[in-house]
Amino acid sequence: MEFLNGICKKEVTEWDELTGTSLLNQEVVLEGAVHSIRNMGDVAFVILRRREGLFQTVVENEKANLSIHDLKEAMTLRVKGILHEEERAPHGREVRVQEIEILSSPAEPMPLAIDKWKLNTSLEAKLNLRPIALRNIQERSKFKIQEALVRAFRDFLYEQGFTEIHTPKIGARGAEGGANLFKFSYFHKPAVLAQSPQFYKQMMVGVFDRVFETGPVFRAEKHNTKRHLNEYTSLDFEMGYIDGFEDIMGMETGFLQYAMELLKKDYSKELQILKIQLPKVDQIPAVRFDKAKELVSEKYNRKIRNPYDLEPEEEALIGRYFKEEYNADFVFVTHYPSKKRPFYAMDDPQDDKFTLSFDLLFHGLEVTTGGQRIHDYNQLKAKIAARGMEEEGMEQYLDTFKHGMPPHGGLGIGLERLTMQLLGEENVREACLFPRDLNRLEP
Repeated sequence: MEFLNGICKKEVTEWDELTGTSLLNQEVVLEGAVHSIRNMGDVAFVILRRREGLFQTVVENEKANLSIHDLKEAMTLRVKGILHEEERAPHGREVRVQEIEILSSPAEPMPLAIDKWKLNTSLEAKLNLRPIALRNIQERSKFKIQEALVRAFRDFLYEQGFTEIHTPKIGARGAEGGANLFKFSYFHKPAVLAQSPQFYKQMMVGVFDRVFETGPVFRAEKHNTKRHLNEYTSLDFEMGYIDGFEDIMGMETGFLQYAMELLKKDYSKELQILKIQLPKVDQIPAVRFDKAKELVSEKYNRKIRNPYDLEPEEEALIGRYFKEEYNADFVFVTHYPSKKRPFYAMDDPQDDKFTLSFDLLFHGLEVTTGGQRIHDYNQLKAKIAARGMEEEGMEQYLDTFKHGMPPHGGLGIGLERLTMQLLGEENVREACLFPRDLNRLEP
């Protein structure tokens, strides 16, 4: 009988020891996948790929137990050898190999040249072969940047007293209604995939005051654009006891500041690989919806065609305006028209045609929607009735308000869109591990 006492210790040299000075000219053990082989005849430079990055090993035919010709790209190896200083190698270090153990061998040659600095192939090919394409250093770095955003969101909100929750993604009805719902049969009963955790996070404000969630949301929109997905990851939070929706915008600004500092501190390698210039987040301007439309109409001589909605071109021009006038990468657009917001959005007491809500634009693309919610039971029922909606299916949600709720509000951030804009990509699929859109259900 055996007992496990914790993490199983491996006899493998740690990355900081490989790249440091303490083990120079000593024996080390290294594991990794063969990223590339540069065969010079009797000597080969075998680059191993590990989670931390690339590491150079040198194999000489007469000094190793295996021939250079036995090695193939995409093999996984365990090698033993002497660590040497070599300024021309990545990290200024290389291992001169004495022993090689083949852990696994590929059944077929690689379909993509993942060892190239930039994958010279179409987005469609990259998505069709996603698990292989992501072995490219640049491609996988994109998702380390995305990791940083989620990590920052969690860590920052924990520091601000938020509780992480996990809400169901199968429901009886959508939080926002409308036609963009994936409907299916759930044990012979009608059900939908969640458009948002909105109802649940509002209900949990009555329990924890401040809650957040990171999870998938689903939109059955028949869009086939570079900025839409049918399943995406939403970074959501909801907070109670707010004085106004400005508290929500302030919290998001704090998150973005925290995220940029985290990227600088822990992800400098990926920022360098991808040549990312971090956006300015020390302060973010806020402008009313109607004022924003006027500003871009005047400056760019563009007629206002729809006073109650922002077209993608207008969003782009608002982003351009605030970059040119204030050197701002982000801008909050506030007081969206009531008819363009869900029933739970609180109307502006000064003018009920508008709401106490906002979108955050990043380089001219909406990445966040948020605002203050109606917290009064009777007001909520009145708004539902005024919209000609039925209360059926919302009984539990409404009961929460019947028994008292504090003033509250929140937001949802589209993780892939935020990542896309940070990377400077043109297509949101570049920032999604396995995109789900109008035409793609696999891999």
